[in-house]
Amino acid sequence: MSLLRLSSITADYGGLQALRGISLHANEGEITALLGANGAGKSTILNVICGVVPPRSGQVIFDEENITGLAPERLVQKGLTQVPEGRQVFGELSVRDNLLLGAYSRLHRGDRSQVHQDLEEICRLFPVLREASSRRAGTLSGGEQQMLAIGRALMSAPRLLLLDEPSSGLAPMAMAEVFRKIEALRELGTTILLVEQNVSAALQIADRGYVLEVGQMVLEGSCDELLSNRDVRRAYLGKDYEEV
Repeated sequence: MSLLRLSSITADYGGLQALRGISLHANEGEITALLGANGAGKSTILNVICGVVPPRSGQVIFDEENITGLAPERLVQKGLTQVPEGRQVFGELSVRDNLLLGAYSRLHRGDRSQVHQDLEEICRLFPVLREASSRRAGTLSGGEQQMLAIGRALMSAPRLLLLDEPSSGLAPMAMAEVFRKIEALRELGTTILLVEQNVSAALQIADRGYVLEVGQMVLEGSCDELLSNRDVRRAYLGKDYEEV
């Protein structure tokens, strides 16, 4: 069942047409990868979904509801949360306070007991966050900050998690650990839309994928299909890539 559907989305960014008739869907309980080079429009799609960039035309449907044009805070309350590129943690605040900020709207509604249960669950999923709970977030490594950014997003209790370039700037070991955690989230039932430039890593963990070029969707299919597609292999994996 599709939890998210985009239908014929056209959008402008920075005065230029960034998206041209984009349609896609993300199935409940799956990881859907959105792939493409820099400037292809991947992050703009996430920003349209999250209400940051208003589409010029088309619709965003979440859980069978038309959410096109809703304010970002309304979308978080409905269960749709983005982990931004670059992590954007609050460096002067503690790890614990960063996590609790992710649950701001839930705490405002008085959902304190469940929030603290979820905080325990997230610290079990990311043990490094428990160990560093009282440290300033800015003192964490890049990989630890990425886990914190994901944990903060999970504190909003999302039904759909949007991840924007989670491997950006990470060393190979840290990147591998982050991708293992993303897989674990899928196993726990979280639906994920993953924007990623590391096509090989993304296709290894995702269920389905889309390839974007200059604001247009050019390919879609299962990850096995995309991995075996000669154009994808040449453009993103290198001519000699054989792991299909």
